Amino acid sequence: MTVTRDTVTTETRASVLPEVATSGRRSSASRSNGEQRMPLALGSTAVLIIGAFYCLLPVAWVLIASTKSAAELFSTFTFAPSTHLVDNIVELTEYRDGLYWRWMLNTALYAGVGAVISTYVSAISGYALAKYQFAGKGVVFKVLLMGVLVPAVILAIPQYLLLAQVGLTNTYWSVLLPQLISPYGIYLARIYAAAAVPGDVVESARTEGAGELYIFHRIALPMMAPGLVTIFLFQFVAVWNNFMLPYIMLGNDELFPITVGLHGLLNQGASLPAMYTLVITGALLSVVPLIALFLVLQRYWRVDLAAGAVKA
Repeated sequence: MTVTRDTVTTETRASVLPEVATSGRRSSASRSNGEQRMPLALGSTAVLIIGAFYCLLPVAWVLIASTKSAAELFSTFTFAPSTHLVDNIVELTEYRDGLYWRWMLNTALYAGVGAVISTYVSAISGYALAKYQFAGKGVVFKVLLMGVLVPAVILAIPQYLLLAQVGLTNTYWSVLLPQLISPYGIYLARIYAAAAVPGDVVESARTEGAGELYIFHRIALPMMAPGLVTIFLFQFVAVWNNFMLPYIMLGNDELFPITVGLHGLLNQGASLPAMYTLVITGALLSVVPLIALFLVLQRYWRVDLAAGAVKA
């Protein structure tokens, strides 16, 4: 049988052309999908930019307003900066012999101690709900969810009445005790413990004779660390920004946190406009510890993501 060049060319074209056509359809489909995704990506980016602008605009205003003197605050353009930031900080420091920094220390105590204890309580409670079987577990979890849905403001008055019965109002304990248990923190810890702590590891430790507290502190707690950092940050920010509870519980201004103290200065601004500058400067300084805390703690999330990638 004689094979001619025309026969080879025809067969080659017949075998190659379908593949070329298929690849052409794939490339055109990918271009079509890319063109469809582009408007969606641009729209999402625009929404994110608008959201960031909406959230950061008040921060920018506080930063710029804190650089102005009392006379410039209401007489100059809103976003025109000045050069009086250091003077305002000095004046705020000198107010009643540094009362503002006493408020700052009080807030650090309430938020730091309260967040640490609350995180530990959330961790051990969430671990127990995730890894143990006991009677009434479902009821406890439902009550926990109900606690998540109840606003903390509603509980402030009952908590005040209860603490007043034992003489703890107008003390540090009146602000610390109600914030040691966080239903939302326990819920998050329960979800994270169920996902991050393998049951086989717990059973192996029990087989080796380890006690339950040892298993929790030496095995489960390190595995839950990234989730607990999140719970700690949420609780710290919540206590730091809390206003209603200390406003109701405290009457001595030396026990005030920053929120209540600045509220008192703001009320004085109606008769002393110079106080507005102190309030704005104090609000700016109160944000700095939160930013620093977030920058310090975010490395734990990065470490966890990297560890997961290595394990995978």
